[in-house]
Amino acid sequence: MDTPLKNHDRQVLSELHQVHYELRAARRLDGREAPGLHNAWIVLDNPAQLNSYTTEMVKRVIGALERASNDRSVVAVVITGSGDKAFCTGGNTAEYSEYYSGNPQEYRQYMRLFNDMVTAVLLCDKPVINRVNGMRIAGGQEIGLACDFSIAQDLARFGQAGPKHGSAPDGGSTDMLDLYVDFAAAAESLTLCPHWSAHKALRLGMINDLVPGLKVDGKWVPNPLVITDRTLDAWGRPCLGEPLEGEALVHNKQLFKKGSVDLTLLDEAVEKLCSRLLETMPDCLYKTLTSLRKKKLAPWYASSETNRAWLSLNMMTEARAGFRAFHRGKGTDREVDFGKLRQRLAEGRPWDDEMLEAISPGYERK
Repeated sequence: MDTPLKNHDRQVLSELHQVHYELRAARRLDGREAPGLHNAWIVLDNPAQLNSYTTEMVKRVIGALERASNDRSVVAVVITGSGDKAFCTGGNTAEYSEYYSGNPQEYRQYMRLFNDMVTAVLLCDKPVINRVNGMRIAGGQEIGLACDFSIAQDLARFGQAGPKHGSAPDGGSTDMLDLYVDFAAAAESLTLCPHWSAHKALRLGMINDLVPGLKVDGKWVPNPLVITDRTLDAWGRPCLGEPLEGEALVHNKQLFKKGSVDLTLLDEAVEKLCSRLLETMPDCLYKTLTSLRKKKLAPWYASSETNRAWLSLNMMTEARAGFRAFHRGKGTDREVDFGKLRQRLAEGRPWDDEMLEAISPGYERK
């Protein structure tokens, strides 16, 4: 292997490369600063790749969470992403495709770091708020599910990549998503990988609150691409958060193009939640959260190690094909040919280079 080996030691380095750590003054509910108290903001800063995390970023998130956990002045931790497109879209597909694919022993070490990152959220001594500034997909969804609270701007989308791109959402979603939504909704999300709107995520109970993120002609406008009222379908089921269709969608796309994203209300909502948390007894707050977190930690501890082993071995087969297809494909053609894959497996074909080439995007479809 010509590529230099990655260092998977969990050292905490002085420079938080692509992960910013900032202490911001904590405020009382009336807006006054609380001298000597802070909220710790952890910001994933890889916007060119939709804040997907590299191996080095994972290490630094762990270090930042531990720093915030041990800082006596910190009231709450806010974890978010830079920009307004994405909170986090999971692991960096360039790194997955070019380094970890076909190298299960390396990916096993990487997954130790990823598991430690999720565990660091679940064991943080301070309440952890996910400020969802944009897409929360795949591993980003799993970080968010581990958090205690989630507040989103309403253009954000939520979902998994898993079986569509060669993996299983075993970094926490299979353990925790059905604690938020019912089993049927969890099964749909984890297997078929639709992207849910923030309005649907709120309706299903996955997030605590949302605020408008779009301004048109200086006025706040709810996400114009989804249903944001109390409409019911033909069976009397709520449609809140479902995508618009037909002429309404065409019209509202033009409205969307006229607007600009503004996260002022999101920051205000996060700040207000931090202030509400400040106005509680700190030990009673911590004990309450640790009791609640047991519901997440029990399945997480029960399966994270065996999941790590399986995910590593999967880098020789479906993950190798899926991450390669996503990274090297273009536009919307970034998935393998699922029909051809299933046909070849039914014929007993091995997972060799010819198989990978035949199911990859751009290969002549037959």
